[in-house]
Amino acid sequence: MVDLANYDPNCVSNPNNNIFGLPTSEDDARLVILPIPWEVTVSYGAGTARAPEAIFKAALQVDLFDSEVPEGWKHGYYMRPIDRKLLMKSDYLRKEAELYIDYISRGEDVSANQFMSKTFREVNEGGEFLTQWVYEQTKVLLNNGKLVGVLGGDHSVPLGYFKAIADKYADFGILQIDAHCDLRVAYEGFNYSHASIMYNALTQIPQLSKLVQVGVRDYGGDEWEYLKNNSDRINTYFDRDIKYRQYEGETWKQIVDEIVSKLPQNVYISFDIDGLDRKLCPHTGTPVPGGFETEEVFYLFRKVMESGRKVIGFDLCEVGVSDTDWNANVGARVLFKLCNTLIASNSDKSLTV
Repeated sequence: MVDLANYDPNCVSNPNNNIFGLPTSEDDARLVILPIPWEVTVSYGAGTARAPEAIFKAALQVDLFDSEVPEGWKHGYYMRPIDRKLLMKSDYLRKEAELYIDYISRGEDVSANQFMSKTFREVNEGGEFLTQWVYEQTKVLLNNGKLVGVLGGDHSVPLGYFKAIADKYADFGILQIDAHCDLRVAYEGFNYSHASIMYNALTQIPQLSKLVQVGVRDYGGDEWEYLKNNSDRINTYFDRDIKYRQYEGETWKQIVDEIVSKLPQNVYISFDIDGLDRKLCPHTGTPVPGGFETEEVFYLFRKVMESGRKVIGFDLCEVGVSDTDWNANVGARVLFKLCNTLIASNSDKSLTV
């Protein structure tokens, strides 16, 4: 067993070690990160399937000292190896989905084309396969007493983890940081679209009692109607409304206190990186003007913890990959904060913020 108590956090990160340069094995780690290299249904920019690998590399440059959770890393963080077969399956189905999306965008009838009908079926079967795969992987980790974080990939990937969480918690809420509602019904015909993740969660997981969305600034009329018709289960804080309230004199603290009050005791954090200002994530799959600074979101996480609520899991999705390492650099730091938040929320008081 690795003794992290004697590990020097100020030394140069060893690239032969695991995430954040830690010499941790899965057995030793309190928190296990499951990378999911999947982006089959992305409808704009691609590249998120290779984000886990890029973030792993960038994470070697993350300083292990977090003044709010200074020794969280001592519990051990470990990221599993990337499943290359899963990545290959994603690459293949992504090409299939691109052909299908192009076909339907021109108003063509899918039912009249056997090839497109087969493509449509294969993409949906791929989404079903992934959801079950993620469920099985995370279920075993939770049963083994691990804390779990999911690293995408596009935002369709955590549905299986939501279902595993639901097996453990009879009631929980999702705090969603996102530029989008993700409440579309089988967007583009794909049942497991990244744009349908929260609709799928709400309709398939009764244990999910509350969805609180923060930073939304791009949504359709169908999603607006869904929000109005399900206001008992969904609270959406639109980016525009947050800014208007601040322009009128409200503080971010006042707004955050209200956001936190809507959450149940058990809170899962679903972080789509496009919830941030685009300057921080320029190559995310579907960028939208507006958004948060990282510290604004981290302050929200802090207030969730200070309220006495328990963070039970997280995912980080939609980090783009580019010729520079900026996106992965920001993604690695967001990942580290999420890890520290999850650890602090499930550890002794000396580690809490």
